[in-house]
Amino acid sequence: MVRLDLGDVVLRRMQEKDIEAVKALIKEGCEGTENRLVLHLLTRPLALFMLATLSSILRCVLHSFIMALVIPVFILIIYLKLTIPRSVGILGSSRPYWDYVASSYGADAEPDLPNPHLGRAKLIANQEKTRRSKKAKKNVDKEKTTEREHLDEDELKDRATVAGEVWVADSDGEIMGCVARDGWGRDGVCRICRLVVQSWYRREGLGRLMVQGLESKVKQSGICRVYAHVPFPSRAGEVFFRRLGYRMQGETAGTGGEEDDDYEEPEKGFLGFPLTKVFVKDLLEQKS
Repeated sequence: MVRLDLGDVVLRRMQEKDIEAVKALIKEGCEGTENRLVLHLLTRPLALFMLATLSSILRCVLHSFIMALVIPVFILIIYLKLTIPRSVGILGSSRPYWDYVASSYGADAEPDLPNPHLGRAKLIANQEKTRRSKKAKKNVDKEKTTEREHLDEDELKDRATVAGEVWVADSDGEIMGCVARDGWGRDGVCRICRLVVQSWYRREGLGRLMVQGLESKVKQSGICRVYAHVPFPSRAGEVFFRRLGYRMQGETAGTGGEEDDDYEEPEKGFLGFPLTKVFVKDLLEQKS
């Protein structure tokens, strides 16, 4: 584990140059989660019943109890391994992989997320460094524009709406984490659909910093409620969001009629089983 100075972290919109680094980061963070989701789905009563039925049929054909037991499980595991990333999406929602390109649309014009650990002098230094690098980036931007001529600007905007926004935690050019906000949402509501911290920088407060920075930004734009989707078997994710003031969807917060509108559809996978737990936080109640 590397000791992290949160004052060195800049929370900025993901740019096109960051796409591959963010993909690798999310792939690393999903490795254990995907296996736990597969195990979770395999142990559902309906899935076990289907496996038992198929094994009984194969037992009569193969005349081998072990093969009749192993083959259905093996096939189902392969099926889930192939379909879970497609159904859940690379960002944690049902969106295709190409949305990464769109989520970086207009990223240069977006302000950074607030970081209370960032000192004033350090902020001025970063701003000066940004000004100096903008001139050098102009030529690179021209090349990128040429490469993307085949994509219509309206199409990019549509993709950006679908993909939502991805913010990265950057320190001296190293991508240490990312947080994604889903592009689809209702009025006054936003959805955190992916939060990943590089393994070297976990338990250093970086995840808390990204979530709180995103909360501050969306609150300024009039968002009053934030939903967070946590992979179903993730105990650590549940504890993390509870410490940040989130509660499980459906848990009463003290108002009798609240549960009527306290609903966000969880992501679902094989046979309609839920893949995520939904947590909710009302931003207007933070200071009350």
